[in-house]
Amino acid sequence: MTKHYILRLDPNAHYEWDRCTLRDPITAEHPALADLVANAIGEESGSYLVSVHVEVNVLESAAIAPVNPSLSVAEAPNRSTVPHFAELVA
Repeated sequence: MTKHYILRLDPNAHYEWDRCTLRDPITAEHPALADLVANAIGEESGSYLVSVHVEVNVLESAAIAPVNPSLSVAEAPNRSTVPHFAELVA
């Protein structure tokens, strides 16, 4: 089974839990690795000694943009500048 995730490493992150994050590229949810292993085993209840092989291939890399501490929330770009299309009615 091959799954794709986005790994973000930021040693300068403000919070400890943001220094290393793994997310689904479509939903941005954290992967439930235990659920992936359970799905591979099946529906039968019990305790299992499992071996999990993790192979990591970097498909693409992007640098993290530096944070500008002088930029306040009030100066941040407004999302309302993005054009919104009205729903078409037939």
